[in-house]
Amino acid sequence: MKKKELDTKKIKKPWPTKEAMEQVYEMNLWGNNTSDFYSGVGSHLPEIVQPYVEAVTSFLTSFTTPLTVCDLGCGDFNVGKELVKHTKKYVAVDIVADLIAHNTVLFKEEHVEFQCLDLAIDELPFGDCALVRQVLQHVSNAEVQDILSKLSDYKYVIITEHIPEGDFIPNKDIISGQGIRLKKQSGINVLAPPFNFKVKDEKQLVSVILNDCKGVITTTLYTIF
Repeated sequence: MKKKELDTKKIKKPWPTKEAMEQVYEMNLWGNNTSDFYSGVGSHLPEIVQPYVEAVTSFLTSFTTPLTVCDLGCGDFNVGKELVKHTKKYVAVDIVADLIAHNTVLFKEEHVEFQCLDLAIDELPFGDCALVRQVLQHVSNAEVQDILSKLSDYKYVIITEHIPEGDFIPNKDIISGQGIRLKKQSGINVLAPPFNFKVKDEKQLVSVILNDCKGVITTTLYTIF
C-alpha cells in the first residue's frame, strides 16, 4: 500500500452532527414555526427560557468587570440576545453555516460576533465563560469528550442539560444527532465516568421540571481550576 493511502486512513472522519443539525433546520424538525430557523421549544417556551435567563443574568452581573462570554451552540439566538447586554463581548457559535449567516444579519450589535464552528473539531474562541445550553445531550460520548477537553480553557462553564427526573444511569452513549439520552432514561453528567470533567467547584443555578414526565432541564455553573 502506498504511503499516501496509509495517511488517508489516519484522517479522522467528521462527526455526523453537522449534517444532522443542518437537516433539523432545513426540515424544521424542532417545531412548526414560521421562522426560517427555529431552535425548538427549549429556546422559546417562557417557562424554560425565563428562569435560565434570570439565573445566568444574575451570575454575569455579579462581576464588576463584565465577562467575555462564548455561547457554544447558540441556535436561533432567541436566548442569547437576552444576555448580550450583560457582557463585555459575546461570541455566539453554531455548527450550521446558514443559521450563523442568518443570525449575523438579524442580530447586529457592536460587541456581538457570530462564528460557524464544530465544537468537537475546531478551536474554540477565547472567553471568560462558556455557555453550553442543551448541546452535549445531542452528541455521542466520544464527541462530548472532545468538547469537554476544550472547555477546561475557560474559567467558568455553564452547562444546561435535559435529564430524567430522579435517579438515572448517566452518560449512556448515543449516535450523534439521533435524539437525546432521555430516550434511554439517561442524561449527561460531565463529572461522572467516562468524562470525569475536572472542576474546582460546581453550583446548580436553576432546574425546571417539565410536565408529563418529560424530565428536568438543569443548569449548572462549573468553576474550572
